[in-house]
Amino acid sequence: MPDTVETRAAMPTLALGDDLIRVVKLLHVVRQHAPRQHPQVDPMAYPLLFNLKTGPLRVSALAEVLHSDVSTVSRQVSTLVDLGFVTRGPDPDDGRAQALTLTAEGEGLLVAIRDNRDEWIRGLLADWDDDDVATFSTHLRHFASNLEASLADITRRT
Repeated sequence: MPDTVETRAAMPTLALGDDLIRVVKLLHVVRQHAPRQHPQVDPMAYPLLFNLKTGPLRVSALAEVLHSDVSTVSRQVSTLVDLGFVTRGPDPDDGRAQALTLTAEGEGLLVAIRDNRDEWIRGLLADWDDDDVATFSTHLRHFASNLEASLADITRRT
């Protein structure tokens, strides 16, 4: 089937798929070129910090939440511990295990990351009205939830 305006209008998922690929690629490029909030913290570790904001987590639980493997998260954690942004301590639910917690410095870095990101997003959406932003956010959350459910199905089958 040729990719024409009529085809794209008749098959909205075709257009959405193309648009999603474009957005994912653009976000990847932006992440590569965006200034770092701390010169030694890889932006790939930012989600780790955001997830520790809710409270102490074991490395394995953090890896699960991040949909990453334990070895990758463990390396990122080691760097963050060495830099003083995260501490290791006894797991409050099981003192034999270790849990990770944000330090005050880690919380400060997290605030700087979030402030920078929010300023960037506000700039991107400067010509959007508040209702459009709210609608987009609702749809994006819904899409992310469906994506997570799909990922759970895929990983159960493998």
